[in-house]
Amino acid sequence: MARPPLLRELLLVVGLFVVYKAGRLLATGRTDEAFADAHRVWGWERTLHLPGEGAVQGVLLDSDTLVHLANTYYATVHFPATAAFLVWLYLRRPAHYVWARRILALLTGAALAGHLVFPLAPPRLLAGTGLVDTGQVYGPTVYGAHPAADALANQFAAMPSLHFGWALMVAIGLITATRSRWRALWLLHPLLTLLVIVGTANHYWLDAVVATALLCLALAVVHPPHRTATTSGRHPLHEPAGPPVHELPGLVGAGR
Repeated sequence: MARPPLLRELLLVVGLFVVYKAGRLLATGRTDEAFADAHRVWGWERTLHLPGEGAVQGVLLDSDTLVHLANTYYATVHFPATAAFLVWLYLRRPAHYVWARRILALLTGAALAGHLVFPLAPPRLLAGTGLVDTGQVYGPTVYGAHPAADALANQFAAMPSLHFGWALMVAIGLITATRSRWRALWLLHPLLTLLVIVGTANHYWLDAVVATALLCLALAVVHPPHRTATTSGRHPLHEPAGPPVHELPGLVGAGR
């Protein structure tokens, strides 16, 4: 597949990002609704007997270094890792790049709709959970100290978690587009992301569950390209040649 025009792709990706950021900010100011939804989600998790988010956070809080690393991972890995994933696909696997970009666009659009319909305060802001806002206490953080007045980010957009949804798509995309026997190790990225978003109390377990469900729907709608020598990264010239013409059964004796 021919590589899409670079300028068009840059404008498309940047445009989607701007629309998403603007859409997230439209959901700000719904503080009471966000906290009411947070209590509902917390109750749902207890009804489902999901492990408490505090179990993960307790491990992080045992070490100032560990919790600082978790906050740094949350603040700095999300966008660069996804951008690097798209750039690599664009340069090395153009067909997979188009597929992955469509998946991410669908997932992000569905998440934006979810944030508008179901504003949700993260567990770090929910009183009575015993959870610590690790970003504010230990740093670094990407959020303001007063969520309702935060003009740079919508802190009431916890469900679904795009941190986890994007990380899972990065892993699935790299596993699909490559042939290494070690490619399953890419799943460590969403696993680590899940532990970080829960341990820092920025997300509930259900935020990741909903993100996974939306990603599965997007993957069902947009199918990956068929694996060929080109899409799998192997040049056709490197493919083993077929049997010599004189050895093909249908041509035996053809020259007689």
